[in-house]
Amino acid sequence: MADGGPVEHGYPHLETVRAAVNALYKRLSYDTVHAFATSVPPADVAFGDTDDLHLGAQRVAREMVRHYRLPDARMIVGFREMTHAANVELAAGPEYFIELNDRFRTHRRDIGAALAHEVMHVLLHRLGLSFPGTRDNEILTDTAATYLGAGWLLLDAYREDAASSQKLGYLTPEEFGYVLAKRALVFGEDPAVWFTSPQAYTAYTEGMALARRDERQPPLAAAGWTDRRRYAGHRRHARGEGGRPSPGRGRGALTGIPYAFASGDDGRLRVSFPCPVCRQRIRVPVRGRVKARCGLCRTVLECNT
Repeated sequence: MADGGPVEHGYPHLETVRAAVNALYKRLSYDTVHAFATSVPPADVAFGDTDDLHLGAQRVAREMVRHYRLPDARMIVGFREMTHAANVELAAGPEYFIELNDRFRTHRRDIGAALAHEVMHVLLHRLGLSFPGTRDNEILTDTAATYLGAGWLLLDAYREDAASSQKLGYLTPEEFGYVLAKRALVFGEDPAVWFTSPQAYTAYTEGMALARRDERQPPLAAAGWTDRRRYAGHRRHARGEGGRPSPGRGRGALTGIPYAFASGDDGRLRVSFPCPVCRQRIRVPVRGRVKARCGLCRTVLECNT
């Protein structure tokens, strides 16, 4: 929790975020991910200053349990002085104890954001889905909460001006915006209408720009002229000067380039690249216009190989 201190920006955790989206699809399946097509609506997690603190927190926690489809889980929410925004005790269940930072007694509008993260910890614990290391596991939790429809609250809790700042979660604002944009492109749901923080809207638009660039990387047909030209040069190099695959060439991805060329057992050149939706690697023959279907998220992609 950044509270008054500097807020990190940019995409320092981007590869872990992308790995987290891929892990969600692999663990939950296409059908389960698409069961979360509707986000938590603002009205269901609204928390007024006149609401009873403990009853209101329990109500919002129940809403998160409902949204994440954890009907047999009960959240008991308390408050205490602590460094982090919140903490959850992961046990066998069905009761889970969540502690929120005392600052939420007077910042009630952000209780939903804190609970979105902590209840997601419970879901991932039950799924047996985790990343090694505390940092990467927290990034997985933020990404999962955001992609499954509750993380817009975490981005909306980001506020920053010349005198103060606040941010919840481990992702940067732009990374939250990126995951929200990936979700919006899949489900056709625009979270921007729910933001109360202007900084959150800016971070979302920046994340959307990066998500759109994912859809325009070669060999995808939507790639721009400059990227297509660079791709053609790499393809010629992979084929060798005579236009045929050359031994030892095209093995692995070039530094900073998402695609990689390799010769198959039949000697024909193939290109592999990450699905722009779920980051699963897709491998297709190099033969001009082709359609590829991701086996993980079922997205059909127009390619120009």
